[in-house]
Amino acid sequence: MRLVLAATGASGSIYLQRMLHHLEPGGHEIHLVLSPYAKQVIHEEIGELKLPPGVIEHSEKSMNAPFASGSALFDGMIIMPSSMGTMGRIAAGTSENLILRAADVFLKERRKLIIVPRETPWNLIHARNVVTLTEAGAIILPASPSFYSHPKNFDELADTVVWRVLDQLGIHAPNACRWKEDPSPAE
Repeated sequence: MRLVLAATGASGSIYLQRMLHHLEPGGHEIHLVLSPYAKQVIHEEIGELKLPPGVIEHSEKSMNAPFASGSALFDGMIIMPSSMGTMGRIAAGTSENLILRAADVFLKERRKLIIVPRETPWNLIHARNVVTLTEAGAIILPASPSFYSHPKNFDELADTVVWRVLDQLGIHAPNACRWKEDPSPAE
């Protein structure tokens, strides 16, 4: 698959790092774009991003990346984590940087755009932006980790969100911990 990974200034750098860990660079063409605030948050939360070999980095200020045009075929774009400000700018159709332009391209070309907001609580503007983006074809997948698999550390907890994103792309994570038996019915 040809994928674009992006991150903006919300907390949750661990999700991006775990996504990079689970994607096999040999099996996928991975392009990465980080906003300046994402770089700052990454530094504060995990020190530095460990990039697998073959990941192609692009400046947020450049519009020369192939995925900034609808004529380049890409399979999916993931913005993880995404700030609510980024979601609002995508919902408004602004394209003043590479992340926003690429998101606009993925929406207009009806390609898979997965946005993983980490911020909480939401206000009414956030909720309306989520509706707007969903109606435009984006998949909004909040970074809400699950506990079914009994995660033993933060990496395993973050992986529960990463696996959901990979599922949306049709990529099977080989080490994904799934239910071993059906859960009890909700009461």
